[in-house]
Amino acid sequence: MKSNKIIYWVSTAIIGLMMLFSAYSYFTNPEMAQAFLHLGFPNYFRIELGTAKILGALVLLIPQIPARIKEWSYVGFAITFISAAIAHYSSGDPFSVIIMPITFLIILVVSYIYFYKTRVA
Repeated sequence: MKSNKIIYWVSTAIIGLMMLFSAYSYFTNPEMAQAFLHLGFPNYFRIELGTAKILGALVLLIPQIPARIKEWSYVGFAITFISAAIAHYSSGDPFSVIIMPITFLIILVVSYIYFYKTRVA
């Protein structure tokens, strides 16, 4: 039981903090604006995605948020990670760039699995 909570909170913290950091970068780092252009996305999408990442991270990190709402954050992040990998692949980016969203997708799946393990126990 205790190890399940540790795995859940560590994996969730990694996802939450990474999403908050990336959202911050979307708003403050001019190189991120160039990266979105490189991927073929309009500038407004960077703002939308940054805002969604902040909201999703807060939903995952705040324990009082109902499970049904958390599930939507998990789905949204899963779509984001899969889409990011496809976008980087389609843009001809190196494998090291393509594998990062897949890595975070795996961490997200661990968080999701242990979210339910901690609720049942």
